[in-house]
Amino acid sequence: MLAARASAARAASRIARNFATVVDSAGVKVAAADNGEATSAVTFIVKAGSRFESKPGVAHALKNYAFKSTEKRSALGTVREAELYGGVLSSSLSREHLAVSAEFLRGDEAFFVDVLSSYLTSTKFTRYELSELVGPTCEAETTAAFSNPATRALELAHAIAFRNGLGNSIFATPGHHLSAADVEAYAHSVFGSGNVAVVGTGIDPAALEKLLEKSLGKFAAAVSPSSSPSKYFGGETRLDAHGAAETVFIGFGTTGAPSAELAVLAAHLDTTPSVKWSKSTSPIAASIPEGASVQVVHLPYSDASLFGLLVQGQTTAAVKEAGKAAVAALKEAGNLKGEDLQKAIAKAKFSAASALDGRDGVISALGAKILSGSPASLSDTISSLEKVDTAAFEKATASLLKAKPTFVAVGDITSLPYADELGL
Repeated sequence: MLAARASAARAASRIARNFATVVDSAGVKVAAADNGEATSAVTFIVKAGSRFESKPGVAHALKNYAFKSTEKRSALGTVREAELYGGVLSSSLSREHLAVSAEFLRGDEAFFVDVLSSYLTSTKFTRYELSELVGPTCEAETTAAFSNPATRALELAHAIAFRNGLGNSIFATPGHHLSAADVEAYAHSVFGSGNVAVVGTGIDPAALEKLLEKSLGKFAAAVSPSSSPSKYFGGETRLDAHGAAETVFIGFGTTGAPSAELAVLAAHLDTTPSVKWSKSTSPIAASIPEGASVQVVHLPYSDASLFGLLVQGQTTAAVKEAGKAAVAALKEAGNLKGEDLQKAIAKAKFSAASALDGRDGVISALGAKILSGSPASLSDTISSLEKVDTAAFEKATASLLKAKPTFVAVGDITSLPYADELGL
């Protein structure tokens, strides 16, 4: 066991060393790693998430303007050329960041870096693309997301927990009119040096820097978008819905920098088994009835975190039973010590390290650090987890539970339990 832990630590250390130091190039933060992959990927990360949007839904619309008409290419031209190179283009949005990515065969980086740069520097924001492409895509994504009770519960939980800022939905909702001018104005306010980071994998850092200097040129400066410091409120809401799993979210929020103790708590309560087809050793797992599930939700942001348990089942009775078990386990978690605490710490370290195995994990784990100019390394995260002791863990857990709960029920609200019925 000790040998396995030492091996994991050495692997994490190698990953941390192999990721390049953050440097400034063309006014943006750049970090890249080349470990000999057959394919390359480049992602532009912009501090332009929904918490910063000037109008509801404008960040979602900006995300879907990616790869539309620019001064260099039409939307159709971008698609055709990307297909000729065999590459894949994508965009994503979170509450704090907008990301546009290109994955391609090694050697084709010049074209794809130029495509990504063109989105930031010369998108036309045409009205016809908003009405014919961007708007319908936003509507389809919102409809698909809100048909998922888990997604709906988490969106409602953010709104209750933080109200504004982090409480803003990442999905544009019907009823909020947006014009192409609104989206263009938001783009001009966030697309600029000082507000953009570039992450590359499977590409030489020096080569990426040269391409960025050429494609971005004199990248205009942008004032970092402002958002009021997050405050946690908490509360309870219920949404009547049918045709999907009965769902309850039981959560708590904190303010301040992400906490290593909460990452350890998430690892301790996680019901995912370490061996396929086996039972998890989580304190919740043995009490979950057949047909129900409990998923740990840990969402750290730059100045706040949302922690909770997402309970789902085919019947409201199963959800109530699983919810009671989840709340009881959460309340007892503060007593964790000795080998059980060390096991949770090891599991949290593995989760942090394994996140860097995939490109999406690299972006989510290191993107914010690169954007802020911090070292693009896993070592700080591992070090903070190793420093968690019994006293710190007990204090963090007790502080979390003192806050007002965030409770969301989605489904048959006449039968789903209320917060006090689960022991909150």
